[in-house]
Amino acid sequence: MEYATRTRRWTRAEYERLIEVGVFRPGDPVELLAGELVVSEPQGSEHYTAICLAEEALRAAFGPGWLVRPQGPVALDDESEPEPDLAVAPGTLRDYRREHPSRPVLVIEVAVSSLPLDRNEKSSLYARARLEDYWIVNLVDRALEVYRQPAPDPTAPYGWSYSSRQVLGPESSATPLAAPDARVLVSDLLP
Repeated sequence: MEYATRTRRWTRAEYERLIEVGVFRPGDPVELLAGELVVSEPQGSEHYTAICLAEEALRAAFGPGWLVRPQGPVALDDESEPEPDLAVAPGTLRDYRREHPSRPVLVIEVAVSSLPLDRNEKSSLYARARLEDYWIVNLVDRALEVYRQPAPDPTAPYGWSYSSRQVLGPESSATPLAAPDARVLVSDLLP
């Protein structure tokens, strides 16, 4: 007799309850993506250095009134609470003491081995949430990938994708949509 493999989908409320009761501890490499618990990429020195460099660059680009959150959860929807390497949201730390931000103006993933996940699943998830500005600091190719213009896409993992993708080399710069007067040098994001 054969048995079909069954999986269980989780809601964001259930996931947060698992954290509250101690099943997962702060810092555990787990995030909720579209109802599935996914183990995150371990951080090497280059990955961590890129996160810190990007955090510095974003704080300078956005200035006061903006919160740059390194590796903090984002409450995208009822079944997703990813923990991007960086997210920029309006306000201050205290504004999010009761609930994680749900509408960051910029999300950044730093990618080495997670590059396919960040380009496909996470990109589709962020597009589905209609996040307008998604960047991947691609350490494999030493480039910045800028994704914009979320749109329905039945071929994408979560039914949405970005219709604009730009790849910028180390000599280029990018301007966050929410900080149109700022310039972020790609070389400032790369270790």
